[in-house]
Amino acid sequence: MREIAFIKQNKEKWLTIEQVILGKVKKNPDDLSSLYINLINDLSFSQSYYPKSKTTIYLNHLSTSIFQIIYKTKRIEKNRLLHFFDTEVPLLVYQYRRFLVYTFAFFLVFCFVGFISTYFDVDFPRQILGDDYVNMTLENIKKGNSIGVYSSGSAWSMSIVIIFNNLMVAAKMYVGGVFLGIGSLYALLQNSIMLGAFQTFFEKQGVLQSSARGIWVHGVFEISAIIIVAMCGLILGSSILFPKTHTRFQSFQIGFRDSFKIYISTYPFIIVAGILEGFVTRYALVMPLAINLTIIFGTLGIIFYYFVVYPYIIYKKHYKNATIPKEGLWESHH
Repeated sequence: MREIAFIKQNKEKWLTIEQVILGKVKKNPDDLSSLYINLINDLSFSQSYYPKSKTTIYLNHLSTSIFQIIYKTKRIEKNRLLHFFDTEVPLLVYQYRRFLVYTFAFFLVFCFVGFISTYFDVDFPRQILGDDYVNMTLENIKKGNSIGVYSSGSAWSMSIVIIFNNLMVAAKMYVGGVFLGIGSLYALLQNSIMLGAFQTFFEKQGVLQSSARGIWVHGVFEISAIIIVAMCGLILGSSILFPKTHTRFQSFQIGFRDSFKIYISTYPFIIVAGILEGFVTRYALVMPLAINLTIIFGTLGIIFYYFVVYPYIIYKKHYKNATIPKEGLWESHH
């Protein structure tokens, strides 16, 4: 068979395989294996009759790429959870990184509002935290234990209650994104003002350092999770407001799918924060300062690496390892 006839007979099939490789067509593992077997047969034929042809090079490239997809698919199926946290979420965080910047900026502004309000109005924390909580905290400060509130109850019961409560707060914050992101932003406003007011309140009582040693043992993961969840809510709201080339419903589906995956990734941090708050925070003022700071900056390093540094690394790795030319395999070889 002449090469031109061989190409004409199989070109449509090869272009279909190329669409699969480019991610434009989805195939199940069985179909992928069938495509690979057919492609290997074509490659063997081409190597026998047109060994130095561009067609042979193209088919070799095509078969290598489809094999990588089959291997990757099998790997992902075996390690789905690992792939989710190790690759899928970081790539999504990188894709929506500007929303993280916006959310963090809102967080800082709202915290500053809490700081200014408490700085000029000593009773402002009572409006935010309630009289009972403020009075109890003042009593604890008089006793020399500014974080005494974290010592009440058993560690297990306290951790379970805190984890459940924080998961509920996160869920409400995320669902608030359906309201064009305003619900999530409002929840972030409440929590950030509360944090700013709380820290300023301790500063005015002269116990900022001791209180920070306790609060931030669990607070780094807890507050970071709140920021990430608010980011997810903004992504969801933005998908409704700015559908771009999609219909509004299609855009919402994409926004929900992507933001929900990032939202779920905060669960481990919320759970660990609850465990730290129940079991470790109560001992923050009696443990060596070095251990205290190691926990605080260690958790800060973990959260910063996973949501800021690691997404960039995974993106670069993903881009660097891409073997498919942007113009398509057929055009690159013909």
